[in-house]
Amino acid sequence: MDNGNLVISLDFELLWGVFDKVDHKEKVTYFKNTREVIPQILEVFSENGISCTWATVGMLFNKNWNEWSQSFPQELPSYDNANLNAYDFGRSIASNENASLCFAPELIRKISNTPGQELATHTYSHYYCSEKGQTPEAFKADLEMAISKAREMGIELKSLVFPRNQLNEDYLKICHNLGITSVRSNPSSWYWRDTEDSTFSKKLFRSGDAYFGKNDKSYPISRIKKVTGKPLEQPASRLLRPVSGFSFMNELKIKRIKSEMIHAAKNKEIYHLWWHPHNFGSDPERSMEELKEIVSCYRECNKKYGFKSLSMKDLSALVN
Repeated sequence: MDNGNLVISLDFELLWGVFDKVDHKEKVTYFKNTREVIPQILEVFSENGISCTWATVGMLFNKNWNEWSQSFPQELPSYDNANLNAYDFGRSIASNENASLCFAPELIRKISNTPGQELATHTYSHYYCSEKGQTPEAFKADLEMAISKAREMGIELKSLVFPRNQLNEDYLKICHNLGITSVRSNPSSWYWRDTEDSTFSKKLFRSGDAYFGKNDKSYPISRIKKVTGKPLEQPASRLLRPVSGFSFMNELKIKRIKSEMIHAAKNKEIYHLWWHPHNFGSDPERSMEELKEIVSCYRECNKKYGFKSLSMKDLSALVN
């Protein structure tokens, strides 16, 4: 009998996910912290029976800049906004001192070797599927490269998370044809639609929703429908926001997540929590404390209600 499930998915990107928004020279410590906290996350997951889907940017599979330069898809992105092009950016910073910001095969192996962890894809180049200038042909080439790099490490990719949540319905068939069986979709709330065009009001409501509101983020498994020729769409429930400088805001955030999880467990529903590992980079210690508090709540739900932890791939196996 299905008693509801906690699904966690992480967008594992390092610098590839934010290079157009930050000065990488100012983020060295931030990403160093990120690399150090990932084994800690895995340890907590392993000790507490937590499954997780790690949606990983394919460029992280490369060992160094030389391998990266030899692993370009046949067709590169052609965004109108050239600042979004990961290949141009990579060429501009390619040096040994920046390698730890962009490559992580040893961490990928550690994730893959930890029980319950699913290696999934976040596309190869953090491909933006709704930006002007992108094409289905370039997306397909990008995803093929991600699949190829993963196979070199003995990993079969079955789940995908669209970068910046830019779910493009036209690309779901491409995902299906390349063997992707599940994708993470956005919450149903209006302020999560069209994430590439976030207005101030959308950002305001997303922020407020992290701290206040009803326990309406979980959903029955029946909401996940099989559609011929497309992967399953698994809606996200909640983004675990980074630690704030205001302790009362952090307390409200975690209280909300715990309340939503308990509601899901009581009602035998799916609660899909997600974040980026680098969200822990600014304050790893307090971030880990928050994670342990969430995991403790999960264990109580597991014991009291039979609530279980599943990866995206595991959940897809339950859908009729």
